[in-house]
Amino acid sequence: MNNLESYPPILRQLSHHQKQLPPNQKPFEENNLIQDDLDPIPVIDLECLDNEIKKLEEACKDWGLFRLVNHGVPLTLLKQLQELPKQLFSMPFESKQASCSATPITYFWGTPALTPSGTTLTTRDPQNINWVEGFNVPLSQLSNFNSQNPMLESIRHLLMEYERHVSRMAIRIYEGIVKKLEWNLKGTKSYLSTKTGTVRVYRYPQSHDINIGWGMEAHTDSSVLSILNLDDQVTGLEVLKDDHWLTVKPISNTFIVNLGDIMQAMSDDRYKSVTHRVKVNKHGERISVCYFVYPEEDVVIESSKYKSFTYNEFRAQVQQDIKTIGYKVGLARFRQNEDF
Repeated sequence: MNNLESYPPILRQLSHHQKQLPPNQKPFEENNLIQDDLDPIPVIDLECLDNEIKKLEEACKDWGLFRLVNHGVPLTLLKQLQELPKQLFSMPFESKQASCSATPITYFWGTPALTPSGTTLTTRDPQNINWVEGFNVPLSQLSNFNSQNPMLESIRHLLMEYERHVSRMAIRIYEGIVKKLEWNLKGTKSYLSTKTGTVRVYRYPQSHDINIGWGMEAHTDSSVLSILNLDDQVTGLEVLKDDHWLTVKPISNTFIVNLGDIMQAMSDDRYKSVTHRVKVNKHGERISVCYFVYPEEDVVIESSKYKSFTYNEFRAQVQQDIKTIGYKVGLARFRQNEDF
């Protein structure tokens, strides 16, 4: 859809000034981008996870992400999670902003929402604007949320059903990882708390000028795990593997699972928090729905590689760095013997 009235003002302005790429000009870092007809991303079968623990370990260690199949989420629900947000995002910008003024759901644009509480860290500098808008939904508050907007009310019911599936998936995956790391599961249950679960629904508008900026700049997630339901038609997500960027293929009825910073710290760097980014697409806009899950906020994360910290402390440091220096430093702030 090309309804500019639905775009945030800054993206609306940038859209008016878009230019087509000159014939011989290549987009960002195309020479450093792997394009392969095959899909090299490791595939994990959730139904057979007990038989795939070694494969899961290799994916966590070598990639920091994997593609999840046989996950048990109804295909009809996944399609609804693509179609209903498209209708919501097509509303005028002012209506979207107003509809979330007094609800747990927050609307953001120009930058990702970086905290589970829904704090929006937007910027007005066009040079730093990400080509994205979205809704941040703390799932634990959905049952108490009653919107007068029929569209938001429909999404609330949809996400309440979705939460049952993604929380189940997160627990099952986490248990598989804990088993391979030979942790005491009873003592580490609070390291992943489904009551912290947050969904962010992203819209990446189409842009004819793919050099206009990023849908989302390169970053790692601050979560334990992130479970991503991608648009199954339009590409954009890229992951860093062996110093090369790899395009993640949109494959219907699958999820992409990312390991986050907290999992990397918990595993003493045995597993990695994958660096990823989103590129704008000139052929169409994208909708993606990501579930983030964290530890309980006051649980102390202990590691031989990092100073002990709680998730509250980690989140506060990320916010402070973004505010003061303009970007997330992340785990490096907590590494043993690092002097900032």
